[in-house]
Amino acid sequence: MATLAKNGSTATTARIVLPGTKFHRLRKSVQLFCVAVFILLPLFNVVRFDLPRQRFYFFGAELWISEFAIIFFSLMFLMILIAAMAMLYGRVYCGYLCPQMIFSEAANALQSWTERQVDRTLTGLGPDLRRWLARALLLAALLPAAVLLTFVFISYFVQPAYLFERLVSLDIKTAAGVAGASITLLTLLDFAFLRQRFCTAICPYGYLQGMLSDHHTLLVRYNDPLAECIHCEKCIRVCPMGIDIRSSNHQIECTHCGECIDACSAVLGRLGKKPRIQYAWGDAGENVAAEHSWHRRSGLRDGKRVAVLLLLTVYASALAVAIHLRQPVLVRIMPNRIVLYTMGTDGLVHNRFRLMASNRGRTESTLTLSLEGMPAGHIVGMGNGVTLKPGESVQREFDLAAPATGIAPGVNRLRILTHVVPAQKNDALEETFIAPTD
Repeated sequence: MATLAKNGSTATTARIVLPGTKFHRLRKSVQLFCVAVFILLPLFNVVRFDLPRQRFYFFGAELWISEFAIIFFSLMFLMILIAAMAMLYGRVYCGYLCPQMIFSEAANALQSWTERQVDRTLTGLGPDLRRWLARALLLAALLPAAVLLTFVFISYFVQPAYLFERLVSLDIKTAAGVAGASITLLTLLDFAFLRQRFCTAICPYGYLQGMLSDHHTLLVRYNDPLAECIHCEKCIRVCPMGIDIRSSNHQIECTHCGECIDACSAVLGRLGKKPRIQYAWGDAGENVAAEHSWHRRSGLRDGKRVAVLLLLTVYASALAVAIHLRQPVLVRIMPNRIVLYTMGTDGLVHNRFRLMASNRGRTESTLTLSLEGMPAGHIVGMGNGVTLKPGESVQREFDLAAPATGIAPGVNRLRILTHVVPAQKNDALEETFIAPTD
């Protein structure tokens, strides 16, 4: 805060905004939020595959492998969302949201800090020895970080509690242990030696975004029609990818992080000039800061983008409705036709059926059955119903029985009604009952 007063006038207070820090601060805040999300998602089953239990958790819903259609469309929605974001905002994911970029930059910062501390405290050692010592300290610090990140990553596929037990016991025999050791080694090698080179040499997402972009896609643009660039080259020194944005606005290495914009703003801002590097909507579009309407500032600049937004909205709404309407208790009933029917000692005709029920909800439920379309019939062998704990599956056989005089010979069509408490979601299953023909 700064207080400005002159010639006895009333003092006013204004916030000082330093040039060259806007996007850096925004990016670091977004990255910190992304790290928190990355760690918390598997712990609270927001988005997670549970491979041993064959479950898929999607924003609070526990989907079973038998619900593959919903799982498939959930994954398709995430893919379309990523593609739409690339079309609208280009490489912003790489610069702001990508875990590889976030942890690579953290490794760079840790390396710089380690080298400074070694050079400052061990001045009596030679430069080569100090360099090797700094590298050893860096690897010692990266190892626990790699273990932590690997634990979080595998938690997306294995229950965190079980995985923690494997980690504490230093297990490298089970599948989770072998995967953990392998991924820890790869993560350590990545952040120790590869880092941002992964983005240009291995990751295909940058090339994919290049195919999805058009003349309205957000990019970092160098535009200097008045030749006001003073060639200080600070934009090159701060670039995490080590490129010169002045060479081209469409370099595959550029992640649109905005660090060069801050650098240019810091230097030219002190000279009272606007930065020559800014976020813009394509090579010929307006700078983002120059747009006035909210929809154009947010990227909705043409009908194609509005259509993509509507598609995402409809897709997300339909997916939410499908997840909401799914039956918490899955019930399947199949007739046992090894024997078409049997005659009981009580004079009733019996048909054997097999019940398979799975509780996909989070509360204990009770399943009961009733008949519709066969007034003379009743269910034998179900008692007061079946109680299922969350995640439990049961199989049970029961009979439908009816007096031969009360039903038509041959095939009789009926419906078995399922009643689930407390979910109160009922269903009707079409079945057939076979009676003697003579």
